[in-house]
Amino acid sequence: MGFHTIVDRSPLAAYVRSIRSALRQVICNGNLIFTSLLIAMSAIPLTWDQGSSSVVSLLPGFQHHFGLSSGTASSDIKIFVSIVYVGYAVGAALSFFINDRIGRLWSYRLYILVWIVGQITAALAPGLTGLYASRIVSGLSLGSLSVIGPMTLVEIAPSEIRGLLTSWFAVAMALSSFTSIFCVYGVYVHLPSSNMQYQIVWFAPAIFMFLCAISTFFICESPRWLLMVNRREEAIVALVRLRGLPAQNSRVLAELSDIEISLEKGGARSSDTLSLLKEMFTMRSNLRRLQQCLISYALARLSGANSITSYFVPIMKLLGVGGGNEESMFLSGMYSFSKLWFILIASFFLVDGLGRRRSLFLGITVQMVSHIYIAVFIKYIQQGPVSKSASRAAIAAIFIHAFGYSVGLFILPYVFGGELWPNHLRTLGGALGQTFHWLFIYAMSYSTPELLHSTNNWGAFLFFAGFCFLVLTYVFFVVPDTTGISVERVEELFNGPWFTAYKRTNRLDVVESVETSDDGKRLEDNIVKD
Repeated sequence: MGFHTIVDRSPLAAYVRSIRSALRQVICNGNLIFTSLLIAMSAIPLTWDQGSSSVVSLLPGFQHHFGLSSGTASSDIKIFVSIVYVGYAVGAALSFFINDRIGRLWSYRLYILVWIVGQITAALAPGLTGLYASRIVSGLSLGSLSVIGPMTLVEIAPSEIRGLLTSWFAVAMALSSFTSIFCVYGVYVHLPSSNMQYQIVWFAPAIFMFLCAISTFFICESPRWLLMVNRREEAIVALVRLRGLPAQNSRVLAELSDIEISLEKGGARSSDTLSLLKEMFTMRSNLRRLQQCLISYALARLSGANSITSYFVPIMKLLGVGGGNEESMFLSGMYSFSKLWFILIASFFLVDGLGRRRSLFLGITVQMVSHIYIAVFIKYIQQGPVSKSASRAAIAAIFIHAFGYSVGLFILPYVFGGELWPNHLRTLGGALGQTFHWLFIYAMSYSTPELLHSTNNWGAFLFFAGFCFLVLTYVFFVVPDTTGISVERVEELFNGPWFTAYKRTNRLDVVESVETSDDGKRLEDNIVKD
């Protein structure tokens, strides 16, 4: 078998062929791209908070106003860093009662408004009590945004690039984190010590997100939600705009039919909260979906990536790196910058190109190896001096770890949280998943300082590596690959024993490829007619 044949049979080559075979109007559609970009912007508040909170405590104005003695001691900042996640969890849970009631776009606008109120309150807080309260208020909207963003992207995206468009949420998160850290760095370098230092950091994104909320009046509502609330004519108009095809085109008609059949099968139009909860917890396939969402989020946190991000400066000091506040901020910013590029690579070439399962295998393996090296390095540096090459390798391991996390456990839990659910359960499934997701992050953010201390620092990284191995085992047996499969057909992957999910993935791939080739011929005929 020649090299050309191997490349031609690779998942990435198959992905390229599927993009080329898709209708140009569907992929290169201004309405779809603009709507997706604006919805993806809902991720900006999430990581602006995470990125800025990891370094804003280094600002002299912040330390003086709130009475902090140090911005680098993890024990001094753990409440400030972690308390926001309580609000995240509550907000994610409450979003279940709002998203389907007022729609995707009005939910987006409401959550942005609440977040802006929280930001203003934090900027004007007279002390730590007010600051902590404002962070919980901000967290309420952030948790809700983490549900509505991926869910809406999944609902508007064509199946060929659903992973790519949903990954834009993660790209926006990385861009926001990078920008927030360098915003803190900029005010530290260029502004004198005053309250204005941290107030600028919190006001700047609020202005941008207000403009995003206004812009949502010019984009498309989710056709799936419109059908769910019996607004069929509006749903057809939205779907036509998002696909760039005429209303009578066979692809539009087929997608419309699939959505309506899915909604009728689930009884979405007449379901109340109690019946939705009953369906969630009594149907085997829905429990499987819930299990995968919750375990994906939990294992992503236990893999240690969020702990490194939240306590990047203290962890770099464990490696013997970092001096003053300016250097610490710059290193933290470069770490976020590297994650941004890694996530861009993953979103455009790996999530749909390599596939969900293979991306997870690659990313988790890289994380595990990086953790093991960091653990060994910290163990040896505690015993005495180490070589410069070993120190450089430890720094590189932190950034290589960022690549692994970006490729696998950073992007894909958000993709799973949106695409696994049937239309009428998507809000409930997303709310449950994100509620526990943020509780996991809160637990890890709050406990990381104690974990480092109780394991002599190096043991924590072996702990993370062990969970990475557990994730690999779980993914191999339990996680099916949803790449290229329509949202309405995901149900087929969750019927049968949980430990043979990968086999059903392969079988469905074959069926999809046959149906796609047949549909492609019919679509070409219809396009000529249209």
